[in-house]
Amino acid sequence: MTPNVKQGRRVTAWLGVACLGLLPVSFLSAQEPKLRATLKGHTGAAVAVAFSPDSKTLASASYDGTLKLWDMTTGKERATLGEYRGCLGCVAFSPDGKTLASGAIGSPGYFPDLKQVKLWDVATGKVLTTLNGRDNFVQSVAFSPDGKTLASVSEDVTLWDLATDNKRATLQGHTNEDKETSEPAYSVESVAFSPDGKTLAATADRDMTVKVWEVATAKRSTLQGHTHAVYSVSFSPDGKTLASASGDKTVKLWDLATGKERVTLHGHTESVMSVAFCSDGKTLATASRDKTVKLWDVATGKERATLKGVEALWSLAFSPDGLLLASAGGTIVNAPGELKVWDIATGR
Repeated sequence: MTPNVKQGRRVTAWLGVACLGLLPVSFLSAQEPKLRATLKGHTGAAVAVAFSPDSKTLASASYDGTLKLWDMTTGKERATLGEYRGCLGCVAFSPDGKTLASGAIGSPGYFPDLKQVKLWDVATGKVLTTLNGRDNFVQSVAFSPDGKTLASVSEDVTLWDLATDNKRATLQGHTNEDKETSEPAYSVESVAFSPDGKTLAATADRDMTVKVWEVATAKRSTLQGHTHAVYSVSFSPDGKTLASASGDKTVKLWDLATGKERVTLHGHTESVMSVAFCSDGKTLATASRDKTVKLWDVATGKERATLKGVEALWSLAFSPDGLLLASAGGTIVNAPGELKVWDIATGR
């Protein structure tokens, strides 16, 4: 897909109330999340979102080649960080909220940006450092909970020591043993650290399995059960459960102590592209190409709510305080992307 990487106009459409803090969460029903805002400004599909640790800022990455920061108190765009010569596809905040990591997932031509992870100073919008990886797209990035390590994924998973900006280790995503359970091997698609930082989980674009590593030893296990590519993974806040989203239109919850599937969630009618746990551990959100976001009760595996009226979705994220849910979507590379923010009652 060919991105339109020229700088987009800073246009913000604010729906609902003018200030996010004016509506107490106690007024919201867990079954009826309220759309708080539609954020406009990207000129290409919005494909990744991440909240700052204090829940006050939302970062978004787009096929238009830009990163944007949004103020969640006012709903307005705070800044646009640089411009990639390629389609931005991933973004993550460091645990202290001072740094953003990003990577590009495609381009009409070859540019060095495509194999680089850039670390940005959130306060100044400047690039702090550039991590040069393999000659391939960067599909996903994740900071370890202590902020000392960054995981980036392309063909394999690379662990970076952020004190030195050097590679610490490379974890193989595909090996010969995977051939029977996958289509031709492609790049790793998604990566996530467990809350204690001791475990890493990743999926590959055409692999129907989830890989789980012990970070200290690089010992790997495989979770099997999906019948199509797995696109996204998320750890529960207590680290005991892993959720995986797949092109088979399902989401699976895995017991990490046993490596066994706990439950399969059915309800989406197209591929499920993203999955995220709320910080209270009680609610799971899933985003699908069927243009819906679904909220699930983790304890029962039952669907709690369906959020409609969105573009085909690529990514979603809960704010760390559990009060907001953001989604990123869009169907055409050079048409405006869509970012939506909902109020979410957590039941706490």
